[in-house]
Amino acid sequence: MNAIARQSTVTDLIEEYDQKRAAMEDEVRAFEAAYGRLEMAACIQGKFVAPVSRHRPYVSAEELRRNLCKSGWKAIYDRLQIDRIASARDRKLFDQTVENPPDLTFDNAKATFGDYLERPRHHVLRGLAEVFADLDPAYKSHSKVKIGVKGLPKRVILSSFGTYYGTYGRDKLRDIVNALSAYRGQALMEHTEFSAIEVAHRKGEDAVLDGRIYAAEPRYGNVDEYQTLNRGLTIRKFGNGNAHVFFAPETLLDINCALAEFYGEVLPDAEDDDAKPQASMAVSKDLQFYWSPDAVIEKALDQAGIYRPSDYSQGSAPPAHRVLEPSCGDGRILDALRGRGCHSFGIEVHAGRAAEARAKGHNVLTANFLECPAKPEFGFVVMNPPFYGRHYLKHVRHALGFLKPGGTLVSILPATAWYDHGELEGDWRDLPAGSFSEAGTNVPTGILKMRNGKSA
Repeated sequence: MNAIARQSTVTDLIEEYDQKRAAMEDEVRAFEAAYGRLEMAACIQGKFVAPVSRHRPYVSAEELRRNLCKSGWKAIYDRLQIDRIASARDRKLFDQTVENPPDLTFDNAKATFGDYLERPRHHVLRGLAEVFADLDPAYKSHSKVKIGVKGLPKRVILSSFGTYYGTYGRDKLRDIVNALSAYRGQALMEHTEFSAIEVAHRKGEDAVLDGRIYAAEPRYGNVDEYQTLNRGLTIRKFGNGNAHVFFAPETLLDINCALAEFYGEVLPDAEDDDAKPQASMAVSKDLQFYWSPDAVIEKALDQAGIYRPSDYSQGSAPPAHRVLEPSCGDGRILDALRGRGCHSFGIEVHAGRAAEARAKGHNVLTANFLECPAKPEFGFVVMNPPFYGRHYLKHVRHALGFLKPGGTLVSILPATAWYDHGELEGDWRDLPAGSFSEAGTNVPTGILKMRNGKSA
């Protein structure tokens, strides 16, 4: 009886990496010695008549170490099956990073992959949300993903689908299928299913990915067959390079359930101000306060045009902008503004949070922002108003009154404010799915830029 091979652990892989890295110089010397012996094997008493190879091979220990490091990272990635957990965006980022990866240590591997293993479902759901939010604004709307509301598109259109029209559409379809596969526990999409789609198109048919087999036209007496899995998808490809993807009812329900779970089925940005929020695993208990993660703050300040000192040419001092932050919480945005050389002022109704901000050296007034008289004294307003209901409207409209002529306001808002409510005008940019996860909510968000009460 054959023994079952023991599966390597991450520790095993790192130990193998360390051993091979430490032995690399010896391996290079052994290779050089072997090549010297090969040269001697092809001559008598050292009488060389021609090289034993077209070019004497050059081996760099440093280059071999880089290859070893890349190989080690990919081995751990495969061992942990990260491609079954990570979003399409994260997988592409890993592919870019592994071209020049950090040293392979247990701590680095844990920092890179640990969260995928600790919160696999979160990453599976985030990956699905990322894919579908890029397809249609409806997938960013709490109203349309709420269970029981028939608001999700039953089909999407993918452009540049096929060899002659680029691969954008094919890549998008792969992302859709793989996101659903991770959610359902299915195998990821393979090339054979793309071949099935092409066979159906050549026959003038829709490709139905439901487990059926597509047979190509016979060639030299052979018939190639392509097996599909039950994806609950139908693909209709057109001669102009576009493709329509139709979702079966059960697939649409899976999409609905996954997005509702990720965003929080009961919505902190519901249209009805009188709606009573219920418990949800993805929604913070304090519906009025979601602190701003660092990455979100950086994007908001960049969009506002408040730049870092390092962004200016050497010898040029950045302008000391006067900036207001309404509902400043514990001062996280004020921290970033100070780092960019701004003179900032915050207003916060919660006495404890206001005290925290002041303890960090910020100028903060403890007051209800909506009750503060508007004075046009600030060049910028940067804000993250309450998400619940449509309360943000009162906050944004009141904040506009604090801007000087030509001043700029940027506000972090739930995506529903832009895609469903549509009561504010300006320059809108989506934030990545799950941007507020660390603050206690997965509500889809974006940044709205306005200028002195007019469209930016």
